[in-house]
Amino acid sequence: MSVATTTTRVEQAADFAASHPAALPRRAAANARGAFLVTPEGFSLAAESAGDNRYMDLAVATSSERALAQHRALQRALAEVVPTVAFAGDAATPDAVFPNNVFATAPGRLILGHMRHPVRQREAERHDIRAFFTGVLGYLEHDLRRQPGICELTGSMVIDRARGLGFVAYTERCDRAGADAMHAAFDLAASFRFALKAEEYHANVVMSVLAGRAVVICPDAFVDPAAPAAIAACYAPAVIELSRVEKNAFAGNCIALSDDVVHLSQAAADALEPHNRAALERLGFRLVPVALDEIEKAGGSLRCCVGEIF
Repeated sequence: MSVATTTTRVEQAADFAASHPAALPRRAAANARGAFLVTPEGFSLAAESAGDNRYMDLAVATSSERALAQHRALQRALAEVVPTVAFAGDAATPDAVFPNNVFATAPGRLILGHMRHPVRQREAERHDIRAFFTGVLGYLEHDLRRQPGICELTGSMVIDRARGLGFVAYTERCDRAGADAMHAAFDLAASFRFALKAEEYHANVVMSVLAGRAVVICPDAFVDPAAPAAIAACYAPAVIELSRVEKNAFAGNCIALSDDVVHLSQAAADALEPHNRAALERLGFRLVPVALDEIEKAGGSLRCCVGEIF
């Protein structure tokens, strides 16, 4: 893995804009070469996670069978674009269906996140997932659990892999020390850190960078309106601005695993305003929706389910 010779870490929108992030050279592939999932075995809602995830309602009933069926459909849809493997879940770790918070990759490296909640910290002990990357793929393991900062990987940070540019949300699930640790672990050229409103818990619920050439973002989710404006300026005119209604339906929790396909949940696709759907299509993206309403009861959606293999 290459090492950036200079790196920039900023927390003010004006400083980020002054660093000319749009001019960062492309230095890596924008899209993953594979994906991995963890199946929702014994699917249920984790009470610990609900404490700071306002997208969850512990009062709703869940169906493990329905969650499994929707998850199988998700794997089939992703596999049409990139090789997609699925690891068996465990009822003892109900949030494991969202592995991208715990496990992430950079070329040749498996990164383990430092999760806030104990129910999620147990996920990183999975020997089979770690052995797949270290033993089968030959990746080196980079364990962020040993440092003090909380960092829930590609949940709390959205990464433009092509430029090595990270967008980090300071919430209860990511602090400054955690952001610094991720900046180093992903070998980023630059990272922009910002605060989200109190009802938000992860950056990848309110924004997504698509194939290194477009951004989907909900400006209303940010504390400082200058922050989303500065991010949008990096990708203008390829900017899809989401309303709060679209964001609440997880339209921001979409992912591009290729240059021309965007996967998102059926609820997210249904919530997209016609002008935003048309804008994505004009940018050359084909939308592939997958019904995930059962899994979305756990407070995450399609992007949260997908671990990317770089």
